[in-house]
Amino acid sequence: MNAVAVFDTAIDLAAAGIPAAFTARHASGNVLRFDPGAWCQDVIAGDVALLDRCTGPTLDVGCGPGRLTSALAGSGRPALGIDISATAVRLARRRGATALRRDVFGPVPGTGRWRHLLLADGNIGIGGNPRRLLRRCRELLGPDGFLHAELAPPGTPAWSGIATVQTPTGHGRTLRWACVPVDGLAALASAAAMRVLETGTEEGRWFATLAPR
Repeated sequence: MNAVAVFDTAIDLAAAGIPAAFTARHASGNVLRFDPGAWCQDVIAGDVALLDRCTGPTLDVGCGPGRLTSALAGSGRPALGIDISATAVRLARRRGATALRRDVFGPVPGTGRWRHLLLADGNIGIGGNPRRLLRRCRELLGPDGFLHAELAPPGTPAWSGIATVQTPTGHGRTLRWACVPVDGLAALASAAAMRVLETGTEEGRWFATLAPR
């Protein structure tokens, strides 16, 4: 089961109201929990603080079922969601969001012109190489753009690479992912020619805003 299949299956279950939380365990022993049930909600605590940062055209990277993309569109702000999961894109469109099945590392509409990028719900882990992902986000942003990322709390062990997935129906599959704590972001940002403008917490979630250097 590859990453696409992991997320397709989990989101399908969650959308049907079936518990679908799963974990990814890194070789270091650190574990990250994913909750597709939360992604399928209309709003979760802390979303407003994240959405308020997006004052112009926004690319929601790893949009999932479109919770944030549809909220932006509903408030009159142009937004596009992208995700590798066909299930996620289908559900996002059902909510009225504009969404495309795209890999962030492949061709993406508006490259080099986006005012805002979102990496919510831990999506800074996409691909298992956060430095590479931040470099790609810098390419997608316009010169005066902003990246808004959700991170792990300070003090959380950082890890990246291949993790073993434990789903409700089995384990042993792998997923390339990363966990980035807020206090480990500055060095990654610098390596990607970006700078951290601010960090903060809301409703137990940690966020940061970055801009190209």
